[in-house]
Amino acid sequence: MNKNLLLALVLAITASLAHAQTLRIGLAEDPDILDPTLARSFVGRIVFASLCDKLFDIDEKLNIVPQLATAYQWSADSKSLTMKLRSGVTFHDGEKFNAAAVKFNIERHKNLAGSNRRGELSPVTSVDVIDELTARINLSAPFSPLLSVLADRAGMMVSPKAAQAANFGVKPVCSGPFRFVERIAQDRIVLERYQNYWNKGEIHFDKVVFQPIVDATVRLANLRSGQLDFIERVAPSDIAAIKSDNKLAISRITELGYQGITINVAKSDLGQKNPLGRDPRVREAFELSLDRAGLVQVAMDGESEPGNQWVSPSNGYYAKNNPMPKRDVARAKALLKEAGVTNPSFTLMTPTTSDGQRVAQVVQAMAKEAGFDVKIQSTEFATSLNLADKGQFDAYVLAWSGRADPDGNLFSFYGCKQPLNYHGMCKPQWDELLDRSRSTLDHATRLKLFEQLAAEIAKERPIIYLFHRHWLWAYNKKLSGMRAIPDGLVRVQGLKM
Repeated sequence: MNKNLLLALVLAITASLAHAQTLRIGLAEDPDILDPTLARSFVGRIVFASLCDKLFDIDEKLNIVPQLATAYQWSADSKSLTMKLRSGVTFHDGEKFNAAAVKFNIERHKNLAGSNRRGELSPVTSVDVIDELTARINLSAPFSPLLSVLADRAGMMVSPKAAQAANFGVKPVCSGPFRFVERIAQDRIVLERYQNYWNKGEIHFDKVVFQPIVDATVRLANLRSGQLDFIERVAPSDIAAIKSDNKLAISRITELGYQGITINVAKSDLGQKNPLGRDPRVREAFELSLDRAGLVQVAMDGESEPGNQWVSPSNGYYAKNNPMPKRDVARAKALLKEAGVTNPSFTLMTPTTSDGQRVAQVVQAMAKEAGFDVKIQSTEFATSLNLADKGQFDAYVLAWSGRADPDGNLFSFYGCKQPLNYHGMCKPQWDELLDRSRSTLDHATRLKLFEQLAAEIAKERPIIYLFHRHWLWAYNKKLSGMRAIPDGLVRVQGLKM
């Protein structure tokens, strides 16, 4: 063979291998079902960021930015939203994305059995197809969180044709930069580049492989060895070691959500079979047994912001009328005596994640000083969600990744019969305040309503908020284009190795 020809062939093969890159991401859990309508897990949202484009997205400052919708306009009465859609977009099965697809997806989110998007879209009454690339969403009343809702799973668009399949969540078809290839439970999810992606110039990998590795130490070991390129939810105790490794980089930002303990009050009969679920005085005593600052320092190595509400104290919607209570063991004991409860015992369910385990152990130790006997039940994450949904728990260490609008941290958790209302309480006055907060676009008015809601919820305490985590990411320093956005998701657009 001619030497020049051989050299050219070698160079061509080398260039091809260099281009054929795989981005390997380590997840803290295995996601639940990969159907945006039915999904509930945070790690599922990380996968969806590569798989399913949305009508809108958010940026670093929580501004709403275009994705599949390029422009929008509210009606004069704020009861309808008209969107202009991006042209030339196709789903991974080749079907066209258009206004009819938007109508199908919104209606599917609202009506599919088991939908976890129903509450997010409850004010939506109908969707009109104005023309091929114009859709109008009609509302029963002004709905301030709508754009934020459409910048998450409720705004994700799946192929109407593919969604007819009974096993759609096993083989999802969306319109994102990568298409689904395979999933092996507890092992890997493989996506490959969609060649007809509308923004393909920003995609620089041929595959994305997600690997669930529950143990944070093992996740980091895989990153260090080169088996992974990126890991989410780094253990705070590993920060110093990562900083000393010149091959690794780290990013952090405070999350939009919270870590807390949800108590089964009325989700099932179990709620009334343990003293924590039966009496709000016992729940108050439990909260007073906890030192949030100490919890953050011990369980999270200081990499979190203590908090007692659905948004952090630094958030513009934080209800200052309901300040963070200080630890008061004496008062906690007095409340238990008042409630006629001696050494209350309950089981605290926690996911098997490293941070969940640490939080449960510190809570157990703190509460013991006030007389609580807390038993820890470690459960695989997706299984724990299913148990919570069925009410098969006493109390549950549950992290919520959060939404740009506070409504996303509230409505589905406190609204009567809403899908994420794991504590099971149903209060008409809560529903009224939630509905009013959704129907005004004025910040000051909404804040007053959230303050009223905070005061009402404090009487019952079905959720004990603990802190707001720092999203901690570690990755190969060769990986560029990382964007730290408070929702904690990984945008693959612009990432390069």
